[in-house]
Amino acid sequence: MKGALGFIGVFLSFLSDATYGGPTLPVIHAACGNNSQHCGDFCNICSAYHGTIMDCLSVLFEHLCLVTFRDTMASLNNTDWCIWGNVRGLYSNLSLCTEDISDCLLIPWPNPLVEQTFVNIHSKFFKDCPSEELSDPPPAIVFALVITPICLIPVMVSLVVLKTKNGDGSS
Repeated sequence: MKGALGFIGVFLSFLSDATYGGPTLPVIHAACGNNSQHCGDFCNICSAYHGTIMDCLSVLFEHLCLVTFRDTMASLNNTDWCIWGNVRGLYSNLSLCTEDISDCLLIPWPNPLVEQTFVNIHSKFFKDCPSEELSDPPPAIVFALVITPICLIPVMVSLVVLKTKNGDGSS
């Protein structure tokens, strides 16, 4: 059922984007995504909105999802932004907010607008966070991993020589 709703959302999105560059017609929603508490409100807002469905989605994201995220991030210290435990809930709530609104408007999630929203958030809030790069293992581990095949090669050669030494190739 969700796949069918996603297809309808893509279809509606395609129809609304067909007017790009020309005069925009109001988007009329024959159906709304689900029966959640605010879904009908989102659909009514976008039905009255004079623009494309993606423009309406962008406005809803800005006023309902991003404002809360930005305000809460602003209340944190910049060094706290890089600690996942401090931002996990905010990030999850933002993701759920964008998904709920997209589902209500029958727009597949994730979509290019959601992706761009998260790229913008990462470039603003998380660009200075250190990344966990892989480092070399301790020398003892490297030595063990290197010496093991070096020692096994002569043993394997010796076994082959001993096995073929008796002249009987079948044994």
